[in-house]
Amino acid sequence: MSTATATGTGVATVEIVVPVYNEAAGLEASIVRLHAYLVERFPLTWSITIADNASTDGTWAVARALAARLPDVRAIHLGAKGRGRALRVAWLESRSPVVAYMDVDLSTDLDALLPLVAPLVSGHSDVAIGTRLAADARIVRGPKRELISRTYNLLLKATLHNGFSDAQCGFKAVRTDVARTLLPLVEDNEWFFDTELLVVAERNGFRIHEVPVDWVDDPDSRVDVVRTASADLRGIWRMARRIASGRTTVAARPVGAGTDAELSGQLARFASIGVVSTLLFATLVALLAGPLGWLLADLVALGACSVANTAANRRLTFSLQGRAGRTRQYAGGMALAALPVGLTLLALSGLEVSGVGASAARVAVLAAASAAAAAGRFVALRRWVFRP
Repeated sequence: MSTATATGTGVATVEIVVPVYNEAAGLEASIVRLHAYLVERFPLTWSITIADNASTDGTWAVARALAARLPDVRAIHLGAKGRGRALRVAWLESRSPVVAYMDVDLSTDLDALLPLVAPLVSGHSDVAIGTRLAADARIVRGPKRELISRTYNLLLKATLHNGFSDAQCGFKAVRTDVARTLLPLVEDNEWFFDTELLVVAERNGFRIHEVPVDWVDDPDSRVDVVRTASADLRGIWRMARRIASGRTTVAARPVGAGTDAELSGQLARFASIGVVSTLLFATLVALLAGPLGWLLADLVALGACSVANTAANRRLTFSLQGRAGRTRQYAGGMALAALPVGLTLLALSGLEVSGVGASAARVAVLAAASAAAAAGRFVALRRWVFRP
């Protein structure tokens, strides 16, 4: 795919940040490999930013040489260490609608990049993360690193009750407008930055999309596991205190807030689910009307379809996962079943008064009443049930 410069837009759809510290030995090979992949296989416009956070070797010289040599590669230099600090600076400077980052060792298979950013470009999700802990992820790493990773994420769930599965995978993306909203609430500038960003995003109702990745551990990794684990434990304790005091929330977004792409994407998914639900409802009513009677068949079909519809819209239309807010959202979704119930009962009453007895006519009228209620349900789901 042509780059942003080649297409003449000047602004890439996705800016990929690679934070580095003392990576002079392997930086060139990694960036050249990433650049070649994007040129040959990535279908969106893109740019690469090498963020050197206070390296003390020749990393900055290598980064500047790469920026001068490769199109759509730039380099920035920070005077202080910290992966979170580097990402904060680069993301806040970006003009691209989506920003991402990956570790310089490119441990994650690059074919996961498009599935990572596509839901953000379409407006389907707000934050996207690679996960090494999904059942269909393929991971190559030693038992020590595997144990530490799983223990850390279990500890997170036990203390912060988060819904996302893998906090520390170095492969993430976020819509830039969402990043600008969340970053003022993220205090850590080092390794805990990832976890804190995700916790704050989830606590504010932003939608987190997870992508199972193929991931190969870098045997030359210089991460100080003990020091990092200690810092993460302090970060978890600090976040637990912040959550308890209510200091993790941003101002509520206006009703109906979001990009046009986000709204149109939600409408398309809601409509698709609605079509399936309406067909399912009509089929159930037709099957149950004989043994149960029209009234009871209507209620049973509506109840079954409401549960399935709420689950599908929660996961697919509004991209919500995990346990956070699930009980309230299901209760709200089921409460909205009163809308089609009221309309279909009204339709049945009208049919009785008018003397219409044909089964086909009754099914058609009930299906039409159920479809008419869909518009009201979408507004209520978006502005009330699944609103951040």
